[in-house]
Amino acid sequence: MTDACIRAVVESIHSSPTQAVLYLSGGASLALGLLMSVPGASNTVLEAVLPYSRMSMIQLLAKIPAKYCSQQTADEMALLAYNRALKLSSPGSPVLGVGFTGSLATTRPKQGDHRFHLSTRTSDRHWASTVTLSKGLRSRDQEEKVSSYFLLKAIANACKVSSTFDSELTESDVVADECERFFDEDKELEQLINGQICFKVYPFSSDKSNGDRKIILPGSFNPLHDGHLKLLEAATSICGDGYPCFELSAINADKPPLSIPQIKERVMQFEKIGKTVIISNQPYFYKKAELFPGSAFVIGADTAVRLINPKYYDGSYDRMIETLSGCKRTGCTFIVAGRKVDGTFKVLEDFDVPEVLKDMFVPIPAERFRMDISSTEIRRSCGL
Repeated sequence: MTDACIRAVVESIHSSPTQAVLYLSGGASLALGLLMSVPGASNTVLEAVLPYSRMSMIQLLAKIPAKYCSQQTADEMALLAYNRALKLSSPGSPVLGVGFTGSLATTRPKQGDHRFHLSTRTSDRHWASTVTLSKGLRSRDQEEKVSSYFLLKAIANACKVSSTFDSELTESDVVADECERFFDEDKELEQLINGQICFKVYPFSSDKSNGDRKIILPGSFNPLHDGHLKLLEAATSICGDGYPCFELSAINADKPPLSIPQIKERVMQFEKIGKTVIISNQPYFYKKAELFPGSAFVIGADTAVRLINPKYYDGSYDRMIETLSGCKRTGCTFIVAGRKVDGTFKVLEDFDVPEVLKDMFVPIPAERFRMDISSTEIRRSCGL
């Protein structure tokens, strides 16, 4: 009966829209097997990493943890997994980050407790728990099974799926330090500005995603205007498959970060017209390429000319090539619209793009799109 119950729960997890990244160390690997053995796993599992050695854990966390098996480490793993899931997920899908670290029975007697720490992170919720197992009660296989069942129930809970099977904990086992925190929109945006999370998606669009590739128009959108909408529409027609969306960086290279009220005010513009917008914390394209691998960025000729100008790379042509080649390795491209540069209308063909980078830049013909309008001009005309 338990096997049938578990399979039913896993099927429900795979039927939910949630997509997950799992970081597991020191146990619970059976949970991954249970998820992968039921058809539909690709709907749920974006990536699973087992940082088992100390060096692997150090590389994952980018530091030496105070304790390898601790609730803090599990929490940090879950947050990293959540940010990774944001980058890998289908546009607009809810995502889940899972962190697990355990110290279970092994080939030699252990002085400390047999225990595991578990953490899950979604956009609006963080849940964590520590379980201390009754020492000497179970074999390694049995402890692996218990920790895996407990983890699977936590994943089901995060996916808002009911789990009725027994995790096989006994009265002598101790479930302690269980905590749950919820985040409202303001708190999530605060975490984004502080760099804890890498971006937040407002999936206002009712259009179904036509592939995982994002077609992204970055900007300040102060205000959003018809030129933005027509430009993204033209770029989408050129790209074909993809999910069109706008991207607003809360962090500006030359100005203070946007305040939470400012972000929410600009987001409202997209909600009114039913268009998806992503709020990120990266103003630079080489960082955007890391956040949105494989994406097509829609830019104007004025931005394109700056991208290939060594002046913006401390005067180094080689650094410019190296930086943009890094973007290229992520699979990113630039869809370039004509724009006035120093008062003259320019298109991509007017610029000398280095040969090694030419296939990254795709022109939008002027007959497909040309609107000489800007948010700056609109603000000026309104006396703002």
